[in-house]
Amino acid sequence: MTAVRGGWLQREPAAAAAARVFCIPHAGCGAGVFGNWPAVRAGVEFLPIELPGRLARFGETMPATFEELAADLTAGLRPYLDVPYAFFGHCWSALVAYEATAQLERSGGPPPRRLYVSSQLAPQDGPVGKMLGMDDAELSTELEAMIREQGNTPHPELVAIYLKVLRADVEMSRRYVVPDPPRLDCPIVAIGWTEDEDVAPALMAGWPVCGDTGFARFPGRHHRFVDAPDELLNLLCHTMKTAGRGDGPGFT
Repeated sequence: MTAVRGGWLQREPAAAAAARVFCIPHAGCGAGVFGNWPAVRAGVEFLPIELPGRLARFGETMPATFEELAADLTAGLRPYLDVPYAFFGHCWSALVAYEATAQLERSGGPPPRRLYVSSQLAPQDGPVGKMLGMDDAELSTELEAMIREQGNTPHPELVAIYLKVLRADVEMSRRYVVPDPPRLDCPIVAIGWTEDEDVAPALMAGWPVCGDTGFARFPGRHHRFVDAPDELLNLLCHTMKTAGRGDGPGFT
């Protein structure tokens, strides 16, 4: 496996890929959260992003704002935007993905074919989230739960390290105040989960303010995406190959 320039990707993208989806990990996590996802499916390549301050990038400083992070991310990925591509973001990282898309459109960079946002309110409806009101002890408990959901055992030393990462991510979210978000040319696919106790699908109704939006809702809890469910991957592959908005089952 060959790391690429800047450390944003765990492997060199395939030159023959028909399309690429760059998968951004949610708050407190690294690229390993996409460990169950395939490298390629139906010609679409899935590329987990490694953010600063995680794993091999522990020595790097995480930017303080979504705007700075998105700018660094798009600069690092620019050599790999030469085929149809999209960003996938879940919860916290959906806003990173939105900001990266907005910056690329403003700068005239190659625009994404899709923006996939999972379990997150639209930018103008935030900042919100249960973690914003948590102290460090509560965040540690939340972090342990996330580690267990990924099938791993939370070790105290690892939890202590990643608590600092999670706290910085939460504070970044607190700073992202966008009452009048730019409307994207890129179609948005807003993905909700039926048993999501953190972000009920109906709360995502504000995304059409940000661009032409299709909605999809799948069974599962907040972190169901970690399991790479077929219905989610099928949606991503299908909408990466079709024009227009990424419609899915409507919210109820």
